[in-house]
Amino acid sequence: MASISTDSKGNRSIQFVNADRKRKRVHLGKMPMKTAERFRTHIEALNYANSLGGVPDIDTAEWVDKLGDVMRDRLAAVGLVPRRESAILGPFVDAYIELRTDVKEETATVYGHTRRCLVEFFGESKSLRDLTPGDADEWRLWLAENQELAENTVRRRCGIAKQFFRVAVRKGVIRSNPFADVKAGLQRNSSRQRFITRAEGDAVLQACPDAQWRLLFVLSRYGGLRCPSEHLALTWGDVDWSRGRLRVPSPKTEHHEGGDARLIPLFPEVLQELNTVWDALPDNTPATEPVITRYTSASQNLRTTFEKIVRRAGLEPWPKIFHNLRATRETELAETYPMHVVCAWIGNSAAVAAKHYLQVTDEHFQQAGAEAAHIPAQYTAVVAGTAGNSKDGKSEIPERNPCVPLGTPEIVGVTGLEPVTSTV
Repeated sequence: MASISTDSKGNRSIQFVNADRKRKRVHLGKMPMKTAERFRTHIEALNYANSLGGVPDIDTAEWVDKLGDVMRDRLAAVGLVPRRESAILGPFVDAYIELRTDVKEETATVYGHTRRCLVEFFGESKSLRDLTPGDADEWRLWLAENQELAENTVRRRCGIAKQFFRVAVRKGVIRSNPFADVKAGLQRNSSRQRFITRAEGDAVLQACPDAQWRLLFVLSRYGGLRCPSEHLALTWGDVDWSRGRLRVPSPKTEHHEGGDARLIPLFPEVLQELNTVWDALPDNTPATEPVITRYTSASQNLRTTFEKIVRRAGLEPWPKIFHNLRATRETELAETYPMHVVCAWIGNSAAVAAKHYLQVTDEHFQQAGAEAAHIPAQYTAVVAGTAGNSKDGKSEIPERNPCVPLGTPEIVGVTGLEPVTSTV
């Protein structure tokens, strides 16, 4: 049993004996006796549940959930409830990012960008429990207008913020996620898509300064590799010369089952440049030697150099300069191979390919126009010959019988099925 005591200044406290037979005290401060009695009832329930190794009743659990930080910490100090993680924005996000040692460096960078934006807008010491869905909406608008971020960048940061607060809900720090309804998830932006034709690819290839850059380019444009992570992960042991296959390690998807690598054909364009680089190596080159040696870190900036190469080829650098090479290759392959084969080679799903990769090209329109030009000539002649057959210049094409499906020859005359007979 727990007891309530009051000191000379009117401050109340509750004393109880815990499961270890030790006397503990919870300071309540000044409050009405009825309120203190409610505290005593729930403290007794918590103490009883702890002594049995169980959980408290629903009423007590809900009461604890509604407690403020100060009183919750006092209950935690005497072992009645678990210590709750910080409900302050900055420390909570920092603790989560520090915990996520399993994510890639690029993902950790995005975590940092999102953390910076949250703290800049709400403040380092903002309580997570004070944030509302309206606050989340205002933050999203601020990202677009004040930070001048592209829509997909805004969506990605909102998705990360939603992830931060989802963890806070699961840990019991907050009761609901204020970012739950904020729009996240990348959208297709057709204005940033570009199909890189083979003629353009040949021009870029000729403008590359050396064999390493030629190989970097063909692995992107004709192999469909993610640049630069998959290029830099390649070793000569991944090249299966005899079977005409290339094993592509995939750092981005290695945490998924079976996503550590994929096999692609040694496409002719890729094989030619691989042979060029291989022939220049010493005979004793080990299988563990990286294929690309010009760069060693995926964090190195290849974009600036590649844009210079594209300009040297007489072209204007296109948006998403490496992604569009991959998307171009997947679009090409989809014209020839089943989609499940294409996705296995590119390393994505059919849904992702349809939303972010596959493109409608000028060749598609040209092909459709060429097919339209092959409409049978007699169809045109028949249509042209029906005009002006009547004396008044109107077409005498008989009205179609609505009971006959389209495309069915009308062999029944206007007189019906039976021959015309004289009136009896």
